[in-house]
Amino acid sequence: MLELAILGFLAEGPLPGHELRSRVARLTGFSRPVSDGSLYPAINRLSKAGLLERNPAPDAGSARYVLSLTEVGRAQMLDRLREPADHEITDFTRFLTILAFLSRLPSVADQHAVLRRRLEFLEQPASFFYEGDRPLHAAEVEDPYRRGMMLTARATSRAERAWLRDVLGDDAPSGAGGSTLEGHSTARRPK
Repeated sequence: MLELAILGFLAEGPLPGHELRSRVARLTGFSRPVSDGSLYPAINRLSKAGLLERNPAPDAGSARYVLSLTEVGRAQMLDRLREPADHEITDFTRFLTILAFLSRLPSVADQHAVLRRRLEFLEQPASFFYEGDRPLHAAEVEDPYRRGMMLTARATSRAERAWLRDVLGDDAPSGAGGSTLEGHSTARRPK
């Protein structure tokens, strides 16, 4: 997702490296801090792959440069937004990165296809905790911290599903009218 964030911010216009780092850190920093040790190698990989260009910054001295997206980079960014991997749909933080740049897709139909995938995922019953194969309801969990975890996840998922249905309007999946998750946490098992 770091690479998608880099491509997405550069799609908005050329940026010096330090400004790109600042924007990426603000987008993902609270949950997945970005370090120079991960950002600059990612920039180098994208540059070597021809997805972005480095040009000297005219007013910043010889050690500074400005990054810009190439047409190949723009095409790859759009492909990644159009067809995110399953783990990018199911992982909340990764999905937020997709969402941050989804409006870059020129087709509303393509945007809605991504949102429908997320909604369909959220409509599947799941829990953090199970008794055998049966997902446990929050009311069935005695540990107050686990119960709090489940209630918080349920509220977050309920709000996200409502927002998705609102945005999708008539495009919402047919089963999206009611939720089977009312008594369940909305956390997902890793796929």
